[in-house]
Amino acid sequence: MKISILSLFPEMFEGVLHTSILKKAQENNAVTFAVTDFREFSENKHHKVDDYPYGGGAGMVLKPEPLFNAVEAVTEGATAAPRVILMCPQGERFTQAKAEELALEENLVFICGHYEGYDERIREHLVTDELSIGDFVLTGGEIASMAIIDSVVRLLPGVLGNRASHIEDSFSTGLLEHPHYTRPSTYKGHSVPEVLLSGNHGAIEKWRMEQSLKRTLERRPDLLDKMTLTKDQENIIKRLKFK
Repeated sequence: MKISILSLFPEMFEGVLHTSILKKAQENNAVTFAVTDFREFSENKHHKVDDYPYGGGAGMVLKPEPLFNAVEAVTEGATAAPRVILMCPQGERFTQAKAEELALEENLVFICGHYEGYDERIREHLVTDELSIGDFVLTGGEIASMAIIDSVVRLLPGVLGNRASHIEDSFSTGLLEHPHYTRPSTYKGHSVPEVLLSGNHGAIEKWRMEQSLKRTLERRPDLLDKMTLTKDQENIIKRLKFK
């Protein structure tokens, strides 16, 4: 996968893209990154990328030319149509399902804006997706794009050491993940649940499913409304509700 990032502050990505899983993904040739300052594609002699909005109003608006030019440059020669992603608080709420969808692509372009907003022609005629990581506003799209890139890249083949790791993540199954424990089995008087020490894999899987349902019911009951539950899962939830 190739991921191109268009930002007025490319230096913000230096540490993130060369650390931990994202660094490993590049070393394993699972992904390549290209961070571009789209100010370089301005058609203004002063490299201006924003201007006052027509009709008046507060703030400055990103001009269309630099971003259209930049996307054309970074996708030149691409063998597959790129997904051009606009980071925007008005966009679709990003989810694990969206991460799994984007992980199937060959070419992603992230546009990280600043200022008051974008010229509407960027939304209408350049981008394929508008994404938001939550109902709040950031100074720019850089931090949000970092979160999405990390979420997508860890799903690529060969990136995580354990191939099953991302399958068991919270939200991948529709449920929050079950609790985890490690050594020592007792710490400051607090013990690991006996079932996890039993060696009975069937009992362990049953416990994990119940704990996952319990945690989801307590913390994100809205997720259960979106799921098609098995009969066993329905019975577990009924029992949990009446405890």
